[in-house]
Amino acid sequence: MADWIGLLLENFTLTFLVIGVVFSLVGISRAPRPLSAPVVVEKIFFWFLFFSIGCAYLYNGILHAGAPDLAAKFIGWANSPFQIELGFASIGFGLVGLIAPWKSLHMRFAAIAPVACFLWGAAGVHIRSMITDANFAPGNAGAVFWTDILIPLAGLFLIWLQNRYEQEGRSAAPYPNLQRQP
Repeated sequence: MADWIGLLLENFTLTFLVIGVVFSLVGISRAPRPLSAPVVVEKIFFWFLFFSIGCAYLYNGILHAGAPDLAAKFIGWANSPFQIELGFASIGFGLVGLIAPWKSLHMRFAAIAPVACFLWGAAGVHIRSMITDANFAPGNAGAVFWTDILIPLAGLFLIWLQNRYEQEGRSAAPYPNLQRQP
């Protein structure tokens, strides 16, 4: 059991993504019928933001700021003061991710855009580390690496969908943006 818990915590980005999918499916199953595409997208987007951005980056921040030696070892790097800086930045990302599900498209974009910049930059650094240092530690080349690429893609796709539904006046978001005047 301890090994499973360790595996879930080490692959926290994937773990929180899966938890978000489970919550999304429960939300969709409990939504009024007939289901519409905007309602399905809203359920998925809401829990994606809450878990894949909010919870995952709060966890990441606490790990990097509170246990920098452990975090560095998991990635296959030496510890440095940047671990703690990364931790506090991640806590900020996480807090925005916990607030954004209840807010407008603009706030949701504000939760995803900096995380996308960070994750795609991190993926580039991980690739460089794999090539130049043969660093295939789980925190450098495992599930974390793949979610560094996929989480921003998923978030930007959900932003695009929600924006499309808002433009059509069909958004199911809690605080849709004001529609443009013709």
